[in-house]
Order: sequence, then C-alpha cells, then structure tokens
Amino acid sequence: MTEVHFTQIPLRILRGNDFERLPLLPKMSDSRPKDEAQQDEEEDVVADVIGEFGSWQLRLTFLLAMFNIPSTWHIMAYTFQSLERPFWCARYDSIRDFVTPDMWRNVSQPGNSSCEIWSDLNETLFTSGTPWPPTGMPVSETSRPCTQWEYDERNGTTLVAEWNLVCDRAVLVNVAEMTFLTGVAIGGLVSGMISDKFGRKRTLLISVFAQIVFGTVISFNPWFELFLVIRFFLGFVSVSVVFSAFVLCMELVGGKWRTISGVSYLFPVPLGYITVAGIAYVVREWRILQLTVTLPAITLLAAIWVIPESPRWLLAMRKQDRLMEVLKRAAASNKLPIPNDPEKILAKAPPQEKGNEGVGVATLFKTAQIRKISLILYVVWFALYMVYYGLVLNLSSIGDDIYLNTAISGFVEIPAIAISMLLLLKSGRKWPLCIVTASSGVFCLLVIAVPADAPSWVVVTLAMAAKFAISCSNAILPIFTAELFPTVVRNLGVGSSNVAAGIALMIVPYLWNLSMVYDKLPFVVMGVLGVVGGLCVLLLPETAGRPMPNTVEDLDRRGDNAKNNAPVIRSSAKKTVKIASIRPPSYRKKSDSEYY
Repeated sequence: MTEVHFTQIPLRILRGNDFERLPLLPKMSDSRPKDEAQQDEEEDVVADVIGEFGSWQLRLTFLLAMFNIPSTWHIMAYTFQSLERPFWCARYDSIRDFVTPDMWRNVSQPGNSSCEIWSDLNETLFTSGTPWPPTGMPVSETSRPCTQWEYDERNGTTLVAEWNLVCDRAVLVNVAEMTFLTGVAIGGLVSGMISDKFGRKRTLLISVFAQIVFGTVISFNPWFELFLVIRFFLGFVSVSVVFSAFVLCMELVGGKWRTISGVSYLFPVPLGYITVAGIAYVVREWRILQLTVTLPAITLLAAIWVIPESPRWLLAMRKQDRLMEVLKRAAASNKLPIPNDPEKILAKAPPQEKGNEGVGVATLFKTAQIRKISLILYVVWFALYMVYYGLVLNLSSIGDDIYLNTAISGFVEIPAIAISMLLLLKSGRKWPLCIVTASSGVFCLLVIAVPADAPSWVVVTLAMAAKFAISCSNAILPIFTAELFPTVVRNLGVGSSNVAAGIALMIVPYLWNLSMVYDKLPFVVMGVLGVVGGLCVLLLPETAGRPMPNTVEDLDRRGDNAKNNAPVIRSSAKKTVKIASIRPPSYRKKSDSEYY
C-alpha cells in the first residue's frame, strides 16, 4: 500500500491500447468508453458553419421577438373587454325621459342589489309630473329577478353589457376566459406536434394568419356562443405563435447566445402589457379594441418571408437541400466561408433517431430520463403559471386602477428579464430558476403577515416583488425547457409543458374566489406553489454550457453518464489507495514505486 496525495499526483490510465492523461485529482475521472465520453462534447454542426451568433441571428431574433406582442395583447385584452360597468334593472321605456337612473335605482332596487326589483313595481306608478318618489310604493317587501338591465357606458362599452353577463349570467365571464385558456393548453400540445413534423416556420406562418382571422371575426361576431368558440381557437393559435417563434429563435443560435437570444425574445412581453394598458385606456369600445390588437399582426406576415426554417430541425429531419440553402444564406450574412459540401456536414450530425417519423406524445415518456424531465417540468410550469398569471390577470383585485396596475406590472418585468439574462450567463439554469421561483412564493406568503389595517401599498409592494421574482422564472424556464428536450421532440416537449400551464391558467380566473373564505387565501395558494415549484427544479439536470441533445438516445446517454460519474469531494487529506486497482492490465506487474 502506498500513501498518495490526491491533490498533487497525476495518474495515468489505460483505455484499450492508448494512455490518456487525466486532470489532477480529485477532479472527476472518466471511466466511460471513449465514444460515449466524446458525445458530451459533440460538435454543434450548425454553429460550426454559420457561427454561434452574428448579424443574421441578430436580425432574426428581433423579428421573432415581435411575434410576442399580438399574442400578449390577445390574452390581456379580455381583461379590459370584460370589465364590469355599473348596472341596474332596466327602466320602463315610457319613463326614461323623466326618470334618471339614480332616481330609478333609489325606488326600484331592494337594498344594494342590481339583480332584483320590487315585486309590486309597475309602470302605472310612474307618470310625468307626479311627486317623487311616487306614493304607494313599495307595497310589499318581496322582490323579483330582473330580466333586462341598463349599464353606465360613459367609460365605454364592454361585452359584459352587450351580452348581459351579470347576475346569474356573471359566471359566463370566467367561462369565456376559460375557453381561451383551454385553447392555449390544447394548442401548446397539438401545435408542438405539428411543428415537429412539418417545421417551425410553416407552423408559425399558419398560426399568425389564423390569429388575424379569428381576432377579426370576433370583432364583428353578434353571438356570445360563437364568441366562445372563436376564443378557443384564438387561444389555440396564439400559443402556437409564441412557442413556434421561441423554439425557432433558440435553434438559430449556439453556445452562450442561446441564453442571450432566448431571454431577449421575451423583452416584448412586458412591452405588450404596457402598450395594451395604454391602448385599452384610450379605446374603450370592446369591438374596436379587439380590432386594434388584431390588425397590427398583418405586418408580421411580411416578416415571415425573410424568416428561414430552423437549420437544426432541417438537420434532424435530414432535409439536405433546404438545409444547405439556409446555411449558405446565413454564412454569407455573417461573412463566414460558404459551405459547399452537404455530405460533410451531415456526416458530423448525430445519427437520426430510428423511427423518428413516429415521434409523438408517447416519446415524451419513452424512457426513464425523458419521462422524469417531462413530469417535473409539468409541475414547475403549473406552479409558475399559477403564480405569474395569478398576479397578472387579477391586478384589479390587488389595486383599484387596472390600467395603471397592468402598466406597472409590465415595467416591473423589464428589469426582471434583464437580470434573468445575467443569472443565466453567470450561474447556469437550475439554481437561479430554483431561487427566483421559491422567492416568488415567499413574497406571496409574506402577505399573510400584513395586518388588515395596513396601507394598501404594503400588499401591492409584496405582490410586485413576487411578480418581479416570478417574471425572472418566466424568462428562465422556457430556455431551460427547450434545452432539456431533444431536437426531435423539442417543440412537442415545450408544447406539452404548456398543457400543465394551461390547466393552471384555467384555474386562475377562480383563484381569487378563495378570498371569500379567507381574504389572503389566494396568496397562500400562490406562495405554496411557488416554493414547491422552486424545490422541484433541483431534480432536473443542469444544461448550461452543453450542446442541446438531438435525440432521446442522446438524452439518455447523458443521464447515464451523469449517474456514473458523480463528482469527487475535494479534500487535501491524505488518502490510501490500492495502486493495483488502477494498474494497466496489459503491463507486467511492477512494484508500486515504479508507477510514480
């Protein structure tokens, strides 16, 4: 036995017929076969040809980011379109000229109810010139439900007033929101499958066109039932626009620029919040507002013609001619040598997964590694969306001015996204996502400690702190998700994660109903989910600084390598090792001293 200082002596280890020098111990040794070890350092074929980032990627990242704005407008516009205006049971037509709404409400409504009038109220009690209030009313103390209503439309018309979504029909306001969010949940999954099969660009083009069509039809639709149907499809195509553009954006760049480009893609989201608040403040008619947030997307159709298909998707699908066309255009724009040998490029690419044509939802649960990643991401996405949209879509429950709160929410998110970029570049993905997600939950839970008689700004400040933290999560998680899934199912994986997010979105409209049980219960729910979601992130592998996997087999191989190569704890203590255990088997037996 020989005493060896692990921090001082380099060892040599035989692999086959070759010796390879290892780093100084106690850094992790690698006992894997050579071909497996090299897979972790596989070439980024696309980045080798067109560069990790250049003027070509910069231009396309900016254009793709713009697709966020119309989709953000559509999800937020309904908040303003469905605002409840003051309403009351409708006056008789014959008395509208001389009985004002205030006069009518004083004599017709039992208490503060806007859904009932006195049972014995009738038109004959009201004549022009009679004393006010009319004598002999009310005779009884019973009331009856209203069948028609009037609305205070001085601040514009809403769909609530147009379709009488008040009293016993008020529940339909949340139903309309749920149809949109159900479309988001299903669209994230189905559009992901379409995008993985037919390409990112084609899916993006069709989705933008459909978004314009559905948004315009809603503006002229006269029936509430049809409104529900169209809102479902609008949610379906809106999420398809966002995720197809995001995945395409991520697949155009390489190296650290995946982080920068992926986060930069999200900057228009808070811009969408700020601008839609301003638009809704100026445009108070809900149909005109719908047109205003829909028609600008027409300009994006022109951008589609200069946006290429994802070169990584073309490479994975072995579409050689189209791949070379994109690579040549990109290389020329970035002033790099133009590739002329497609066979050489394809030879460097990882082998195509067997049966790739049959890729579907089942692929996300095909092996233990991808199944673990999928299920954990579903939990994290659910938690993130419950907290993020629990705050964003219920700003009127936190403060009085919905327009101001929406704008402030957008301004808070801008620095959050910028800080997320720095965290991703300096600290990886897993730990920053864990910390900011859990922090959002902590800020929500702190609301419980705020006394009931405390100024409202205290709760608003804590809510905005939680919004800041969860906005960081909202910037980090899409990048982390896209990097975790292999190329052949990346859009499908991102889309399926959006199903869990969509379920959270469908619950969000009812979240603040819990305040009827306990006024701070919504914050308790968001706080617990934030903390749980943050802790679940720790179960995922780190992806920073590693090429994105192309196939499920590639992902499994990396998972196996991580299990078989646990890092060795650094120690300056002297260790006793049995040198024979690392002695090359093809060599004659030597004394321990001969090895060093």
